[in-house]
Amino acid sequence: MSSSIRKAINSDALTRLAQAIAVAVSATLAGCSSHVPQTEATHTPNIAARAKQKPIWLSEKPTPQVPQDVWERMRQGFQLQDNLGVNPRIEQQRLWFASNPSFLENAGERGSLYIHYIIERLEERNMPLELALLPVIESAYNPMAYSRADAVGLWQFIPSTGRYYNLRQTRFYDGRRDITASTTAAMDYLTRLHDMFNGDWLLALAAYNAGEGTVSRAIERNEKLGLPTDYWNLPLPAETQAYVPKLLALSQVVLAPEAYGVNLNPIANEPYFQVVEINQRMDLSKVAAVANIDEDELFQLNPAFKQRTTIDGPQHLLVPTSKAQLLTASLSTMRPEELISQRSLKPVFEGADDNEIAKLKRAYRVKRGDNLAAIAKANKVDVKDLQRWNKMTGKNLKVGQTLVMQDNTKRSAGRINTVVAASGKSKGKDTGKTVAKTQQTYKVQQGDSLYMVAKRFNVEMQHLKRWNPRVGQALKPGQMLTVSSPR
Repeated sequence: MSSSIRKAINSDALTRLAQAIAVAVSATLAGCSSHVPQTEATHTPNIAARAKQKPIWLSEKPTPQVPQDVWERMRQGFQLQDNLGVNPRIEQQRLWFASNPSFLENAGERGSLYIHYIIERLEERNMPLELALLPVIESAYNPMAYSRADAVGLWQFIPSTGRYYNLRQTRFYDGRRDITASTTAAMDYLTRLHDMFNGDWLLALAAYNAGEGTVSRAIERNEKLGLPTDYWNLPLPAETQAYVPKLLALSQVVLAPEAYGVNLNPIANEPYFQVVEINQRMDLSKVAAVANIDEDELFQLNPAFKQRTTIDGPQHLLVPTSKAQLLTASLSTMRPEELISQRSLKPVFEGADDNEIAKLKRAYRVKRGDNLAAIAKANKVDVKDLQRWNKMTGKNLKVGQTLVMQDNTKRSAGRINTVVAASGKSKGKDTGKTVAKTQQTYKVQQGDSLYMVAKRFNVEMQHLKRWNPRVGQALKPGQMLTVSSPR
């Protein structure tokens, strides 16, 4: 055999050997692969899946839930409670609120119409939400509140300060009573005071009560004497000495009302009223009838219209949110004359109803040296009636003040006694059947209105008026009301 033939044979053998080895190795590897445990085969995809998951950072905070109650929303925005420590002036005021829980409870009930709006405006300016309690101190959240200093409204603006902050005052309209306008003015004023006193809210509040001049002079005095110039060390008037502690104490009671025996009814954390634009003169009584709104409630939202007619004021009304759409739709289809009553416009004397106003016979201008008892005796009227007709809580008079007079000699014999037995029988007006009713009397508190009393006892306004025919739209503290409810 030649050498070339032998080389070819050897080459073929080597090729076949290599192919056999390759097949054997492949079979061996396949066999090993088939014996991999099932746990390993399934474990690899899970590792990949876990690797794709978004990491969870322990430092991330859950999104806070929006409070359902306005009181809780208010608490979350308090800014004035830090570093107060034990303060006898605050403790004294806190003790008063704990001893008189009805004061805050009633003010909160009246304020339920306005608090949500005020809190939203404060939050927009990043102002302390304790300031939403300032109307409790100023007016017990009564937009009709009136002081001896001629301060008016929720925020108690005197005439000059009101005009400075664009709160117009005419025979028909008083911007100091306007819920939205006076709130804007109060926040503008408080912001200005806050800036004036270098960001010190306690000094700003003191100036809101006593005036910036009084506080500035007290600071200058302490500076000359080398004394501290913070609020707690200033020689301020007694009322102002108690004013700021009163607000701080009230805030602490709101923080934990149960601890002080105060029952704050929840207020929904949603707008109570909505602005409805108008383009003509309207009587609130007509608007209330069109939108099925209680007239007294509508006036509580629009108290700046002194004669319950939209003259001299802004071209809008505040109405309960649930009624805004109905009112807007109704106004678009009504003729202007349908929204104006035919009554003549006369000055409104709160505390007297329409019949009493119609019977007013004369007026008296106060002279120097006059007193209420002498005036009442000279005009043959009762002092209490004189106070009621002129919305007076005390007996102080001003020279030049005009008092409304009314001869009540013919009416006194027929006066209805509203104090009744605790229980009895009364005839149902609609059915003619005898209906068992429980009757009780209620003593009117400062800031009460017929709407608020009706709401408190869960009765209809028209029924409350029928049970108390001698009572006018505006109530006076100390008046006794009859309240009936089915047994």
